[in-house]
Amino acid sequence: MKYSVQRHNLRIQLDAQQCDLSPAVINKLESSMNALRKQVEDFPVSDLHILVERNGRSNDYSVKTSLILPGGTMVSSEHSPQIHPAFEKCVHNLLEDVRAYKERMGLVAERQKLEKGTRQEVAPAPDPDPAALEAAVRDGDYAAFRAAAFGYEEPLRKRVGRWVERYPAVVARIDKGLKINDIVEEVFLDAFEGYGRRPTDVRFGDWLERLIDPAVKELMAHPDEELENINLARTARAAEQGPEAV
Repeated sequence: MKYSVQRHNLRIQLDAQQCDLSPAVINKLESSMNALRKQVEDFPVSDLHILVERNGRSNDYSVKTSLILPGGTMVSSEHSPQIHPAFEKCVHNLLEDVRAYKERMGLVAERQKLEKGTRQEVAPAPDPDPAALEAAVRDGDYAAFRAAAFGYEEPLRKRVGRWVERYPAVVARIDKGLKINDIVEEVFLDAFEGYGRRPTDVRFGDWLERLIDPAVKELMAHPDEELENINLARTARAAEQGPEAV
């Protein structure tokens, strides 16, 4: 038998083999997923595949769950004489996996900041020296530009980490050939190249924030080319300022 339903943001597909599940059993399984639904509500897509199979030899049930999220799939498998205990163990395992995944991607931290009203902007500490930025651009010295804008690096990294959550395809690539620091470097490269065209009535940090989305899209459209430029820029900085500059 097959069963499919979507409640809130979680789509469920249930496949039972060598057994039939009564409506009461299905309702009991669904009631065990409330916490999981809450955990995945941040994601634009979340599919839960459930396979229940009766084992004729051991006279028990095997339950396998696969939770598909943007950028990853989490799998759990359990056995039990009864379906519901095995399923509850699977859900517990998935909950732990989702919490860890969200912590890695920074979703938990961002939600807490939104709830507390402490959303951070790209604010520098300390303020950069405009004369130093202008001199670096005039001299074509990217390493000097990055050094002058150093106070913006950590706030920008945090903002980029939250921004990429809008792009599941980018989230899927984080730590798989692409890093948050790569996007940060792309923003600074774009700022260096476009500094002379920046709007003078906009704060430097606000202007950097406007460059995040174009930088993400550039990396999505031309990943090899842009990453090569990023690595060349890092190599040049390391040669001028030492490896700790990268």
